[in-house]
Amino acid sequence: MNYNKKSIEDIDVRGKRVLCRCDFNVPTKEGRITSDKRIVAALPTVQYLVRNGARVILCSHLGKPKNGPEPAFSLQVVAERLSELLGQPVKMAKDVVGESAQALAAGLQDGEVMLLENTRFEKGETKNDPELSKKLASMADIFVNDAFGSAHRAHASTAGVADYLPAVCGYLVQKEVSVMGKALADPERPFVAILGGAKVSDKLNVINNLLEKVDTLIIGGGMAYTFLAAKGYGIGQSLFDAEKVDYCRDMMAKAEQKGVKLLLPVDTVIAASFPNPIDAPVEVRTVDADKIPADMQGLDIGEKTRALFAEAAKTAKTVVWNGPMGVFENPTLARGTIAVAQALADSEAVTIVGGGDSAAACEQLGFADKITHISTGGGASLEFLEGLELPGIACLQDK
Repeated sequence: MNYNKKSIEDIDVRGKRVLCRCDFNVPTKEGRITSDKRIVAALPTVQYLVRNGARVILCSHLGKPKNGPEPAFSLQVVAERLSELLGQPVKMAKDVVGESAQALAAGLQDGEVMLLENTRFEKGETKNDPELSKKLASMADIFVNDAFGSAHRAHASTAGVADYLPAVCGYLVQKEVSVMGKALADPERPFVAILGGAKVSDKLNVINNLLEKVDTLIIGGGMAYTFLAAKGYGIGQSLFDAEKVDYCRDMMAKAEQKGVKLLLPVDTVIAASFPNPIDAPVEVRTVDADKIPADMQGLDIGEKTRALFAEAAKTAKTVVWNGPMGVFENPTLARGTIAVAQALADSEAVTIVGGGDSAAACEQLGFADKITHISTGGGASLEFLEGLELPGIACLQDK
């Protein structure tokens, strides 16, 4: 995939109606926004368009409405917060492509901003329906995609509209594509990837693709136990994917054949059972990775493994991390994930954290400002690491 895409700076927006797809899928509780991080992240692109005299039509999805418009999923709260952050009114349409949206779009003046209602209120959105794409495109002269978190989905508002309008990226997508694209296409070496999370099956293609690119691949989290089982170790009651044992063996063989160092846990923190609730106190001890008792389960990486993984991260020039090392929601079982986050924060390398739980861990621990790039998309960054073409980026004009 070509990562060198045109951005908002490569196109004249003055006096033009610009349809800008943002990621305003913010968490809400009882009708209030509980974190406006995604709205704040969109500001540089929106402010650039306003400053340069564009007529700005913003759109996004919010949640998963099932049957058309549902008040609980209205973007009205986003429009209100965005107005405060921008310091100017954001006009709210009552629909996505209906009379209200069309009239507001037609009446926009240079530098004014409006927001369409939740794109998923239209049934055709997730089906990438050409009729809906055409209607969205009919309101604008230019399409800007700034929603990396939805770039892996071929929806009407993320990719379909680009069939009918010149399409470029906003600052958020531009940063994701340039930082992650360079890391995968032309990394500074040594290049180390750290993968965690629960299931091997979630990361099958990521492991396979990264083995073509990295110097060291580190595997932790629940998925590590299937690899340990593939080495012939007893893993007790630990998370285990019986159908993926042969795959793990193949990947270990591939690493050896390619000269890639594959690091697995050498010790593990064990408990008699998974904590319930997840943050409940839990009695643990640490054993070597090949000494897990039959009635115990591994729930985090041990101290020796933390040192091993941290050392690999510190000596790298590029590090990509996706997925926690243990049950990091539990304070007793979070030490492995904290150690990896700390190692990335201390590293001189280009450090990239791929969305989801790893990003949350870095932010909670206060390390976010010490990481080169924290991806805004969980699923999208995973597909990026798999080497897949992302529809919301592929549809943009090449430089």
